[in-house]
Amino acid sequence: MRPVVGITSYVEPASWAVWQDVPAALVPYAYVRMVTGAGARAVVLPPDDVDADVLRLLDGLVLAGGADVGPDLYGADPAPRTESRPDRDGGEMTLLRAALDADLPVLGVCRGMQLLAVAYGGHLHQHLPDVVGHSEHRPAPGRYGSHPVRFAPGSLVAEVMAGDREVNTYHHQGVADPGRLSPTAWAGDGVIEAIEDRDRRFVLGVQWHPEAAADVRPFAALVRATHR
Repeated sequence: MRPVVGITSYVEPASWAVWQDVPAALVPYAYVRMVTGAGARAVVLPPDDVDADVLRLLDGLVLAGGADVGPDLYGADPAPRTESRPDRDGGEMTLLRAALDADLPVLGVCRGMQLLAVAYGGHLHQHLPDVVGHSEHRPAPGRYGSHPVRFAPGSLVAEVMAGDREVNTYHHQGVADPGRLSPTAWAGDGVIEAIEDRDRRFVLGVQWHPEAAADVRPFAALVRATHR
């Protein structure tokens, strides 16, 4: 049987057929394509902070991108441009902490990487242009940019990315302090682009969007880890 990988979902107003702006739990289908392309069964997980019992049915967990992580989770006040989703924060942190306790393989993408950092005791930059002095990490609404990236030699992400030196980018927040995680990739301006915990079976966060680039490699690495 294929491994079963859960993907956390966005909660946003959506429109389809005759329905307009209906609150929906959804995820870009690119995540599903990457998980199935890596040889697993994808299951979409709506926010639910009651318990993490669903993890008993899963072999791996993908923390998807989306809205900002609520600064209350790392002891900060919200900045003017911070837009969080408390329901996602509560549900995903419940799943993530239980997944870490169970040593379930976890891949965090963009927001998911930032949530990993917070779960490990770190904190975030709430608006990167205020820190780095430019908007290249999110160049325009709905448009990805790209930039070079440097990987730590011998790191998990360097192995996964197999020598690539360019990634896509679409985020206005970033990891200021990764807590107990190891930073293992950086943009040219010093923004942390990957974090990992090599003491667990598989815990990797990437700041870019491999699903949007149709790059199955991080998802394939997650799926391989489910077999260990």
